[in-house]
Amino acid sequence: MKNFKIIFIIFALIGGFTACEDELDVINPNNQTTYDFGDSEPELQEAIIACYNRIRLEGTFARVGYTMDAVRGDEVWNSSQQWYLEYDNLNSPGTIEIGDMWIWRDNYHVVNRTNFVLSKVDEVNLSDDAYNQIAGQALFLRSLAYYHLATYYQTVPLITDYAAYSDISTMYASNSTQDEVFDQIEADLAKAMEMLPSRDEGGEWAAGRATSGAAAGYLARTLMFRHKFEAAYTVLKDIMAGKYGHYELVADYGDNFREGTENNAESLFEVQFLDFGTGGTDEEWTPVNISPEATQGHAVESNYASQELGSWGDLAGSPWLYNLFKKENSTDGRLDPRLYWTLVTYEDEYNAYTNQKTSAYPNGDPRSNTVYQQDITQTPLSNNAQGGISIAKFTNARNNLYSSITNGLHCGVNIRLMRYSDVLLRAAECENEINGPTQTAIDYINEVRRRVALEDLQLSDFPSADALFEQIANVERPKEFGCENGRGIDLLRWGFFYSDDRLNQLVEHGYYKLDGTASTEELTAETASASSFQYYYKGHEYFPIYQSTLNANPNLTGNSANKNEDNGPAFREKYNIRPVVALD
Repeated sequence: MKNFKIIFIIFALIGGFTACEDELDVINPNNQTTYDFGDSEPELQEAIIACYNRIRLEGTFARVGYTMDAVRGDEVWNSSQQWYLEYDNLNSPGTIEIGDMWIWRDNYHVVNRTNFVLSKVDEVNLSDDAYNQIAGQALFLRSLAYYHLATYYQTVPLITDYAAYSDISTMYASNSTQDEVFDQIEADLAKAMEMLPSRDEGGEWAAGRATSGAAAGYLARTLMFRHKFEAAYTVLKDIMAGKYGHYELVADYGDNFREGTENNAESLFEVQFLDFGTGGTDEEWTPVNISPEATQGHAVESNYASQELGSWGDLAGSPWLYNLFKKENSTDGRLDPRLYWTLVTYEDEYNAYTNQKTSAYPNGDPRSNTVYQQDITQTPLSNNAQGGISIAKFTNARNNLYSSITNGLHCGVNIRLMRYSDVLLRAAECENEINGPTQTAIDYINEVRRRVALEDLQLSDFPSADALFEQIANVERPKEFGCENGRGIDLLRWGFFYSDDRLNQLVEHGYYKLDGTASTEELTAETASASSFQYYYKGHEYFPIYQSTLNANPNLTGNSANKNEDNGPAFREKYNIRPVVALD
């Protein structure tokens, strides 16, 4: 009997081990990996949506990835004198996460996901239309990420093969030159331009997605960054001719900055956020948060808006930009309506007009001078302690949706990354660079000016290409795109950091006053508290690569900001920097 019990126990143990071994062989169908996902069209379509999700993170366009370029420019300054200070002053030591690491991290999330899609799409049996749509969107979004990586960090690893992540020797990639990165961007966008449908062809599918027009617009931007004006001009003229779909200026400038008028006829590409109050409650600040209850909004408003009305009060519009608007009225005598949508200032006329013919004003609304449903009689402060003028763009300051700001990822105004007005003003710049001041260039500019009822420019007022460039660079573009992402990139491509007269001009534009008021006076060296650009270190027109990232990757070296290295000689050897010209 004892032997029988022993034999029984042995068989039971053998059976138990065998059963456990069988269980371990069972594959959980809900636990997919990159090896068995993306092998069908529905899964690739899901993967593309996941790529769009990554451009809505804090380091891409939901907060600092968008606002850092604005504060690097001369239209915005750091009114909190804390959160963005080293980036406003262009002297980060390379150990601060918000700019040195978060933007890098989140854009490489986009690169990673788009590389995954591109590694799979050739292996799946797809129709030509499905293949072109999936691959074209991945190429565009990868280019979008690399465009911002290269213009923020100068020399970044160029990774285009998803298999590189599987081997530690290739995963730790080394720096590529900025030209190598831009070569890849140009190649990818040229493909995407041909593969993607136009907004007209795409119909409802195209709303909020990358289209051939978006790819063409960003290709023109990329070409102009390297002063390839003739090639860029060809692309811009094709956009204007409708080759990539129909685009036009919307009648009301304000329609570019409110909910309900998103993905309109002027928008080449915008980042999609759910309207206020329609998302969840969880704030998806970092890439690890994949909550289905995410708010689906952005926090640009929390940086741009007035601290008096609930925001963090980090960023303010420059007094230079405010006074630029005040120098020229519309043909009916009223203020340029773009001021209303760019900066939150109190102006007497906002409470005094009726039957306004100029677009963008709220046309006779008795609550015309309200901010977050509060009647105001003076300009609200950006920051309660330091002062400054708060920014209206991509906030609900002028939209009357709620009475106070809920800080965090809650604003639902889509971030318009490229508008048709940019196509027109870039075409004017290319025409001027190639042919000098011409009536054609003036006509492009006047199309933008007429939308806000400004008097037409006259060719006779611009005797040289330098003079017309000054008008485009320091009048037309700041007033049309003030406080938007892109001004810092413009300063880079124009070489304004590499010329003494241009750098002095930036210092003057960047004057601000730390007196606890929303100062709108024209400031000088004697009356200003400081200028962001007086603290500029050579090489820091780019942001340094985060020191911990450099420590972790033995193949990666620092950029010009890490080395305090002057980029001026190399830039001047390749490109022309136009001198400062006094405009009448």
